This record gives sequence, structure tokens and C-alpha cells, in this order.
Amino acid sequence: MKATLYRADLRYPHLQLHTASSGTISGLDTLYLLLEEKNFNGIGEVRINIAYLNGYSAELVLSDVIRALRQLDLSQPASTLLLNLPALLADFLAPTRMLIDIALHDLIARQNGLSVAELAGAENAETVSYHTNQTLFWTPIDEMLEQATAYVERGFTQLKLRVGVASFAGDEARLSALRRRFGHEISLSADANGQWQPEEARSHLLALAKFEMSYLEQPVSDANAHFYPALAAASPVPLMLDESMSSEADLERILQLEGKIMAHLKLVKMGGIAPTLAAAKRLTAAGVPFMIGQMNEGGAATAAALHVARATQPRYAELYGADGLGNDPVHGLSYHQGMLSSPSGVGLGISFTPSQAECIQEFAQ
Repeated sequence: MKATLYRADLRYPHLQLHTASSGTISGLDTLYLLLEEKNFNGIGEVRINIAYLNGYSAELVLSDVIRALRQLDLSQPASTLLLNLPALLADFLAPTRMLIDIALHDLIARQNGLSVAELAGAENAETVSYHTNQTLFWTPIDEMLEQATAYVERGFTQLKLRVGVASFAGDEARLSALRRRFGHEISLSADANGQWQPEEARSHLLALAKFEMSYLEQPVSDANAHFYPALAAASPVPLMLDESMSSEADLERILQLEGKIMAHLKLVKMGGIAPTLAAAKRLTAAGVPFMIGQMNEGGAATAAALHVARATQPRYAELYGADGLGNDPVHGLSYHQGMLSSPSGVGLGISFTPSQAECIQEFAQ
């Protein structure tokens, strides 16, 4: 098997990314792994400028990926590598595991004439699609309403507002503006990215009841996660954990809450498709609602999240990452009437153009 590592800086020509935890993001620093075995290939992707989420610098993740690829025995079949990946990459970072896991899933699905969703257990999933939300990043209120209107006109009915950047009064004003503009034709939610203090979170949640929101994501930081049982008991708004849903211990904690709080599963936190599927199965068995979501990411990572959503049927899906990118080397995904779809075909249903990315290194055995 041959493995080639690529890098690209992806940009949104008409969208400014800004959240309470990340600040302003100019672009998506992205790695791609192309695996080639005989007449088949598979593509994986991971975004690496997300230190605000995981604490890892982009260069640390890059060096970790290179170290992993040097250690993997690429003479083994892809199916063998994927089966043994948890043990082989136990000491590596979750973004590294995600990159390799996605590429292996795409390759193996193509070798078997299946979509990744079918490989993951979905039935009749040659064509893969799922409803997705759209997020409204921090902007002046007029710009926010303009962006929201554009999304609704395109058929998106689930909008999530980023809050916690400025004052709570400002957040209330933005939510009020959205309800006035769209009424209840949209599902409205918000994400505080852990910015509220525990002593103010309860009063904020009570004040948000009037907006009849679908959920409020990560009101307090992970360091204050022990407040969540009490917050869930007092909150009129359903709560969801994101930053506090990154490990096996986090999964156990949310399972113990018996469905009182929802989980937001992301491949970049869980370490790829296989561990995300495993977590989703446990949540489903326990009756805990969850969302399959993502960071702002390119087409390959977005397609991977889409196929996981198709296989696991979450209550919510957040798959907007590739929407509007102007220089994505991955092609094939489409957004229409509030849904993301990948074309009929095998693997992730996408194509990768190597010439649109920078080749970093080749690995072969």
C-alpha cells in the first residue's frame, strides 16, 4: 500500500468564522491522506488548526501524523490495519487516528463495492443524504439576519446561533430577531462554547425559555462539567454537551445522566469513524439523544460525518462544514433543501484532486 500526505489551506469566500472559543478563523489548515492499494484508493481528512478545541498545535498534529505513518506496516491489507488500528494508534492523537481511520474506511468500502454508510451497517445507503443544520457565527445583527435568510431560502430549517461572544443581552436580541423574522418555521438552537460561568448559566437558561429552542450546547466549560446534572434539572432548554464529550470517561458520564443531556459526537474528538460509531451505538442503546457533527471542515471529513449520520440516524446532524468552500480539493458533495448528499457510488462518494493540495510526504512498503 502507498500512502501520500497532503496539506491545504481551505477558505470560505463569503463566510467569516467567529465563535466564543475560537475567535476569528481565516481558513482551515487541512491534512489529506491518500491511500492506494492495487486499483483502489481511499481519502482521509483532518483539520489541524483547532487548538482551541483540543489544545494541539497544527505542527504537533502534523508531526504526530508523520510519526504514525512511518510506524504503520503498510504491507498489510487495509482491512487488517483497520481492525488493529485501536491498538496500533493507542498512543497517538485523536486527529491522527481520525485521518487514518477515514482513509481506511473509504478504501475498504471501495474495495467491497459499498458506501461507507453501508460498511458501517446502514441499509440501502448507496445514495447517502441527511438533514443538517447551519450555524450562524458571531457577526453584527444585520449581517446575521442576512445570512440566516439566505440559509432559509435554500431550504435549511435548523439554525444554530453562536452565543457567549459579547453580552447576554446582545445574544437575547439576536435570538429575538431570528424568532421575529422566521417565527417557528425554523428549529432554533444556540451554542455557548462553554463561556458562561456556572452561577450565571442557570439564570441565562431560564431567560432563554421564551425562545422555545431545540437545545443549548455547552453552556459552561468542561472544567465545570460537574454542574451539568443540576443545570439539566433546572433548565427549561434541553442541554447538549460538545467540548465535554471527547473521551470514554465523558461517554460514561453522559450515559449515567440517563438521557437528561444530549451528546454531540465529532469524529475529530472521538478519533474517527469506528469509535464514533461505537459511541453512537451505546448512546442509542441507552436512549440518549445525540448529534453527529463536525468542525468547519472540507469535503472528505464532512462526507465521513455524513456517512456516520446515515448509519446511526441521530436526532440532529451538523454537517455544514464544506458548504461554501472556494478551494476544496474534494468534490462531489451537494447541499440542497436543508440536506447534504453524497453521490451514488462506493466509499465516501467523493473525489480528490491532488494537484489542488501540497504534497508533504510519501510512505510506502
